[in-house]
Amino acid sequence: MRKRPQAASAVPPPSATEPTHEEIKTVNNFHLRSAQRSGFVWTVLLALFMYRSWGVYYYQYDSMPPPLSSEQAGKRGFSEIAAMEHVKALTQLGPHPVGSDALDRAVQYVLAEAENIKKTAHWEVDVEVDFFNAKSGANRLVSGVFKGRTLIYSDLKHVVVRFTPKYASEAAENAILVSSHIDTVFAAEGAGDCSSCVAVMLELARATSQWAHGFKNALIFLFNTGEEEGLNGAHSFITQHPWSTTIRMAIDLEAMGIGGKSSIFQAGPDPWAIETFASVAKYPSGQIIAQDFFSSGAITSSTDFQIYKEIAGLSGLDFAYTDRSAVYHTKNDKLDLLKSGSLQHLGENMLAFLLQSASSSHLPGSNAVEEEGKTDHESAVFFDILGTYMILYRQRFGNLLHKSVIMQSLLIWAASLVMGGYPAAVSLALSCLSAILMWVFSISFSVLIAFILPQISSSPVPYVASPWLVVGLFAAPAFLGALTGQHLGYIILKTYLAKVYSKRKQLSPDIQAELIKLEAERWLFKAGFVQWFILLVMGNYYKIGSSYLALVWLAPPASAYGLLEATLTPARLPRPLKLATLLMGLAIPILISAGNFIRLAVTVVAILVRIDGNPGGTPEWLGSVIVAVVISIFICLTLVYLLSYIHLSGAKRPIVLATCVLFSLSLILVLSGTVPPFTEDTSRAVNVVHVVDATGKFGAKPEPSSYIALFSSTPGKLTKEVEQMKEGFICGQDKVVDFVTLSMEYGCLTYDDTEGGWSQSDIPTIHANYESKVDERITQVSIDTKDSVRWSLAINAEEIEDFTFKDDSGELVPRDKKSSMDGWFIIQYSGGKNAPTMFDLNLFWVKNSTRSSQNVDRNSKEEHLLLKLRTDFDRLTPRVENVLSKLPSWCSLFGKSTSPQTLSFLNSLPVNY
Repeated sequence: MRKRPQAASAVPPPSATEPTHEEIKTVNNFHLRSAQRSGFVWTVLLALFMYRSWGVYYYQYDSMPPPLSSEQAGKRGFSEIAAMEHVKALTQLGPHPVGSDALDRAVQYVLAEAENIKKTAHWEVDVEVDFFNAKSGANRLVSGVFKGRTLIYSDLKHVVVRFTPKYASEAAENAILVSSHIDTVFAAEGAGDCSSCVAVMLELARATSQWAHGFKNALIFLFNTGEEEGLNGAHSFITQHPWSTTIRMAIDLEAMGIGGKSSIFQAGPDPWAIETFASVAKYPSGQIIAQDFFSSGAITSSTDFQIYKEIAGLSGLDFAYTDRSAVYHTKNDKLDLLKSGSLQHLGENMLAFLLQSASSSHLPGSNAVEEEGKTDHESAVFFDILGTYMILYRQRFGNLLHKSVIMQSLLIWAASLVMGGYPAAVSLALSCLSAILMWVFSISFSVLIAFILPQISSSPVPYVASPWLVVGLFAAPAFLGALTGQHLGYIILKTYLAKVYSKRKQLSPDIQAELIKLEAERWLFKAGFVQWFILLVMGNYYKIGSSYLALVWLAPPASAYGLLEATLTPARLPRPLKLATLLMGLAIPILISAGNFIRLAVTVVAILVRIDGNPGGTPEWLGSVIVAVVISIFICLTLVYLLSYIHLSGAKRPIVLATCVLFSLSLILVLSGTVPPFTEDTSRAVNVVHVVDATGKFGAKPEPSSYIALFSSTPGKLTKEVEQMKEGFICGQDKVVDFVTLSMEYGCLTYDDTEGGWSQSDIPTIHANYESKVDERITQVSIDTKDSVRWSLAINAEEIEDFTFKDDSGELVPRDKKSSMDGWFIIQYSGGKNAPTMFDLNLFWVKNSTRSSQNVDRNSKEEHLLLKLRTDFDRLTPRVENVLSKLPSWCSLFGKSTSPQTLSFLNSLPVNY
């Protein structure tokens, strides 16, 4: 009788003479090499991973097209050289905020250039130039950074240019809006934000004026003012200009830095615009990950695109420059730092897009489309590869694709666990434990450094001017933590596998030890699948567009593993993972996402310059902790596969040593001051404000208290700055100043020589008149802001249920349901030089309030405020001018809509007025 073949799981007993670890061992026709990998090979793999990641980042974000002259671009092309002349002219005016003479000159410059374009346009193109002076208006948004605020404006001037073909008058009823803003904050000349955008629009207008005779839709270029004070320019145009009713799609150009590639960071809701852009753009740049990041509120900012989408219900695209984001709204937003090729990149992309869109007969929102009933606003997932190609698909397709991969993954895992039985299930759980430990140790190590850094460094964020320092300060500890955590999981997994293999008596201890290492390595590699699988499931469930990254990091490595490593025979002995598996599996993920991860980390570092909305109100370690956590997340997400290869190599000790050396060198550079935390080109954001406080809270003096306040939205004390200036500042947490829209929780004050540069006539006045009705109490308040056309008012929402507001043009804010912020209704006002300064408020008290009865104690000394008012002047008093002259070169004034200007007056009205 023929003997039955031995089962695949059976292994012959070891030979009498055991081979060495370096010899090839034959076990039941399976060739098993020593479970050892060259440390040099692993080090090369790590270096290759880092080099490819940086290469992807460079080609995706730093490689720029060559600037073209007017002669090279031709009459119908885009010339950066010509556009730069506009940037130079606008920046030479200096800062030009709303209400300034400089802004009037900037608007007149744009108007003159628009008239020149009209003169040189193609003879079959009808060019209309409108100098639009917007009346008073009120803007209340339901989301974004201005949520809960009432934004009021008056006397805003815009330049509007419309192109239509002369012999197709119907084109005027379907228009594409291209918009940006001329105004800047008071602290910046605005080369990036947004003179560069205005310059691109002027050059685009010149070029499209030679094409518009073939258009089927009109083009409207809006050069607005008031964006920096609450998106007021866009709101006034959309609500007041007669052409606004013809707009079907809006394109907004913005800057959150200076230069670089202008990328799409918001698109939709209708995907038509992004689909058209992807099909025609020469250098497509856009990431839905930026859209998700922005919409999440992680970046506290808003653009005019919010007005077009929220107020007007339009779809479109939002572009932004994001290079050197740390210069945003500071003196360093200057022409010298504008990278060559930046305007050419945006201009060529926009020109191709506008020519295609304006020639289309199916513009989203147009009458033709509405008649056909095409109202599909399904969102799109989009991302570019190396700034050369753009991948785009509808969210519905993405959901189907994600669900397909999820189901296949579940089936494969279920089959594997069924075939592997209980040991496979436990091994999977322990491999997941290794991933958890990797995350815990990585975040813990880097966050620990983030907590220590403010205690030993002169600045809590000493790496802002040199972002590469975070590689040594945070990435190195995060890498060591990830390696430590995964190695601990590796040891636990080996311990369990040793128990499983101990039952196989036919295997020698030496062979068992080798097999245990190899199998543990495979389980660690597969833990990366589980990690990205969970993220894919969560992203798909919450319909997050960026979940395509989870798909990219799951499918290619899993496919490479299935092709080169997997087997349908569960009893087959494990072998060392092939290097080809890693190279093949990570090629696509690195290509698609490495640049985005690096860019996001650099952006987070830059944002730290302005992270503290209430200066001194957040812990000093918070900024570094955020950076540490972000970097740890990126390391754990991207290195999970690569780290699984290190445990069988001789590279652990050299890599750990090299990482420690890198961390030590970075720390030495910081502590020694060799690399300063801020430089003249990357400044610390500060505010210097001459405050005249007429609230009486400071010493209860009948006369107003006058002082200079110095504070910073960048984490850290102002000790070094104060010591250098020697201007008598006293700093501390007890120097709290309420600026209505923000609170200075930590700052420096000086009262010396602060009586000049202002007068009693500048102090705003508040007069209240009590009026009672049968069923409610109403207080009428008159406010005179004197010559100030930029002010902020807070109304106590605990006492006041609602309010109305009017100026000399009539009622701007009716009585309705309003949202409050931290117990206050906030009104922010900004206007041109001719804006009114006299206003009336009607305050409707909360019913049954303990303070709303007629028998209030008007003699009470309790400081419970009903109204808080701050008026601003863009004026330098002698004391402020002296302080600014001594301000260190690494500091810069910082401006935003809520910031006080260099001279501010405070007044208030108590509840018991």
